[in-house]
Amino acid sequence: MTSPLTRLLDFDDQYRRDSQQSQAFLHRRDRRFAQQQQDQRQPLTADTWLAELRALNDQRQSSGRDPRLRRWRQARWIFAGLGTVLGAAFMAGLLFYDGSRQINVTLLLLLVGVQLGLALLTSLQAWLGWQPWASLLGRTAEQGDPLQPLRPALSARIAHTGGLMFAISGLLTLLAMVTVQDLAFGWSTTLQASAEGYHRLVSVVALPWQSLWPAAFPSAELVAASQYYRLGDNPVSDPALLGNWWPFILMAWLTYVVLPRLALLVLAALQVRWQAAASLRRHPGYQPLFYRFETPWVETRGDEEAPRQPAPVQVAMAPLPETGTLIHWAGAGQASAGLVAQLTTQASPLQLRAGGNSSLEEDADTLRRAGERGQPVILVARGWEPPTGELADFLLDAREQWPAGTLLALVPLADEQGGELTDDKLLAQWQRFIERQKDASLLLCAANLP
Repeated sequence: MTSPLTRLLDFDDQYRRDSQQSQAFLHRRDRRFAQQQQDQRQPLTADTWLAELRALNDQRQSSGRDPRLRRWRQARWIFAGLGTVLGAAFMAGLLFYDGSRQINVTLLLLLVGVQLGLALLTSLQAWLGWQPWASLLGRTAEQGDPLQPLRPALSARIAHTGGLMFAISGLLTLLAMVTVQDLAFGWSTTLQASAEGYHRLVSVVALPWQSLWPAAFPSAELVAASQYYRLGDNPVSDPALLGNWWPFILMAWLTYVVLPRLALLVLAALQVRWQAAASLRRHPGYQPLFYRFETPWVETRGDEEAPRQPAPVQVAMAPLPETGTLIHWAGAGQASAGLVAQLTTQASPLQLRAGGNSSLEEDADTLRRAGERGQPVILVARGWEPPTGELADFLLDAREQWPAGTLLALVPLADEQGGELTDDKLLAQWQRFIERQKDASLLLCAANLP
């Protein structure tokens, strides 16, 4: 099964290749694939669509790894290696014992808390999308990089991988040190703390495993006997008793360092999968693809006996979306009482005007109001007039302001009453105009005649 990250990158690659193709070609290809899947009772998904195109074009197979993910995999391996080495060195240095004084349990608990805090902070910045370290890396994302929204989650997964290896190697080093050395633990603090108060503190820390492993719960006698002072002689009646702290240290490290890192690493991996799937659904080519899957295409060919045109073009008329916002370009069809019923099933759709005598401020207001509704947009124009550069600029501004993937149905009219344009030459010039826009969400449509 293709990973969500690879699927997202493959889809983006295919979208960029498709932007060089005509809408007619894309509609025929994808509609044919959808019908084939339905006839064979196979799932109709982006995965199966990509697999079909890979088979046709002899592209990379689904099991292959995308080279754009290599840098992230290498970073995980580097962090895992560093975490392993640093975890072992950290614990060995912490438990270094020369016999002059006990190993301070208070310091160990403080470092356990620091590790837990760092793990939680790593996940928090990933969920918030915060990258305080981004400038340190000195990298800037390429324009349109589909991995850009996933960088915080990918970075958190790398950090948790290193943190987990740090925690595991530290735990193993602790076991090794306990096995090969006779460690003596104790507790000391400059603060005014009694043995009873310290025992209550470690009791709270040991709550998760107190009933599962009673030997890992320090008794009040052990706490009282292991308190030491820096300038005192601190005679210990039973030195062997000081070694009984190690089960508590082991369980504290396991419970508050190893297990949280493991759980947060799993959550980070799930976050990467979830965000990759969400990015795919928000991709500007995703909605138009399923629109082409679900809608039949109607092709109008020119008269074969007619003289050849300088640039032959196949005109493909797409069905209108059922609902949407209407824009009358230069007032086209605005005076027709029956045009609205031919364009949408909505009783009272929002009708706007742009182009022609409209000022730039009025065009900007039309773009803003249409974009706020988040619906498909149906733009009607006079089909007997050639498409203008002003209309192309309007569509370019619309793509910059409207949500990605917003369907825009361009309907050239035969007359001001909303008649269907059937002239092949006129339709061809509108088809060429749409192909020049290289916009997968821009469709050439005809009104729904009664």
